[in-house]
Amino acid sequence: MRTTAATHAEADAWLTVLRDHGHLHRAEPGPDGSWTVQQTPASSPRTLHHPVLALDYVAEILRDVRGHTAETPR
Repeated sequence: MRTTAATHAEADAWLTVLRDHGHLHRAEPGPDGSWTVQQTPASSPRTLHHPVLALDYVAEILRDVRGHTAETPR
């Protein structure tokens, strides 16, 4: 459980890392502090208007990535 509020910088850092590592096709900051994200080139773009929404989206992607990693046999 978080004990501090989500910040714009934290959300921006997570989205940038996910994009740079190929887990997001697009993550662009908007002029009003929002982000436009797109997981794959074929997926619909989503606009995240608050850092909490962005971190929820990040958690969703991380669960998906970790799920695929857990399914891969060693």
